[in-house]
Amino acid sequence: MGQELPITAYALLGLLSFGDPLTGYELKQRADRTLRFYWVSPAMSQVYTELERLHRAGLVMAHGDGRSTSYSLSRKGSAELTRWMKESEPGFPVLKHPVALRLLLGALVGPETIREMLTRHVKALEEEHAALGEVRESLTGRDRPGEPYRYPAMVADWGLSYFAHEKSVIEELVEMLDNDR
Repeated sequence: MGQELPITAYALLGLLSFGDPLTGYELKQRADRTLRFYWVSPAMSQVYTELERLHRAGLVMAHGDGRSTSYSLSRKGSAELTRWMKESEPGFPVLKHPVALRLLLGALVGPETIREMLTRHVKALEEEHAALGEVRESLTGRDRPGEPYRYPAMVADWGLSYFAHEKSVIEELVEMLDNDR
């Protein structure tokens, strides 16, 4: 392609790369079940906008019409996704963390408010860890080398480790606040 697509378009192409045609709604559901753990899950309107762009560019094929239209990756789409994976730099992630931002400004509200916020965050991390654990479990048996869900399973393992590590860091911060008393 002459122009790079938005990363969200590549994410959607990637979700279609597992072979089964999906409607826009089904693609959004797959994004919500997977992307939300490590990337922004696009809004429904964004899914349809990107699918239209990808269809016009010949990167996805449309099957059916109207509400029942499903989409699958075209050969051109597969080639573009592969080119993007091989030739573009992933870039360095930017930590855009609302809890870290609020911790930075903690002097405005005091340690008790920050302690409560951090404690709620630990609970949220535990919930997300459990949810991602269910996703990871659903990949078991399809995650061996050469299997289609090998790499998604590796991402799930990474996410589980990330959530566990962040939980331990937040617990250390709470302990620091407790020691300040």
